[in-house]
Amino acid sequence: MMTKMPFRCEAGLETIGSSSGPSRVEPATSWQTALPEFVNDAVTLREIRRADAPSLFAALATPDVGRFMSPPPASIPGFERFSEWAQTERRAGRYLCFAAIPKGYDAAVGIYQVRQVDMGFTIGEWGAAFGSQFWGTGLFEAGARLLFDFLFDHVGLRRLEARSAVRNGRANGAVRKLGWVSEGVIRQGLICRGECLDQLLWSLLAEDWRQLRTDERPMVH
Repeated sequence: MMTKMPFRCEAGLETIGSSSGPSRVEPATSWQTALPEFVNDAVTLREIRRADAPSLFAALATPDVGRFMSPPPASIPGFERFSEWAQTERRAGRYLCFAAIPKGYDAAVGIYQVRQVDMGFTIGEWGAAFGSQFWGTGLFEAGARLLFDFLFDHVGLRRLEARSAVRNGRANGAVRKLGWVSEGVIRQGLICRGECLDQLLWSLLAEDWRQLRTDERPMVH
């Protein structure tokens, strides 16, 4: 039976900005043993930790962030338990959760999470959430690009899926700008604050992402 995420985060909760330039990847032997750390000139991605609980609670447990997603943990201890669960699931090869730390900060302000969908983990369900003060800064896109490179080139995913409320224009614009394709409407796919919301199902294939990177690569004359 597939283990479900403690809370489902909608993809792309902030408006995307420009690309953040070259990246650096810290090597790791296996993502099930430990997640690698990724750094570019906008953000650092690393595995979520128990110590991230206070800053993540402050950033994500707010009405504006929670408008279109399942409720996050309701307390700092709840986020601590979530981080411990995430590491247990990562060791089992079923789930990955990265904390996002903006350049110049020492605290996590958002997360990216990926859940196994098929037995071989060639398909994953992706979600992300960021504190509202970082919406529109380009932080989301900078981290997503690092994550997608890792998932398709190293973890071995061939397909990513994401869901976003039809009414969530910010999320839908964000994933579309990153090359995702809408595959249809999931009727009443999300219950949020007692309301049943229709969702869009999005997909991004490994070949799509690699082609997008090629298309964006500067031409050399």
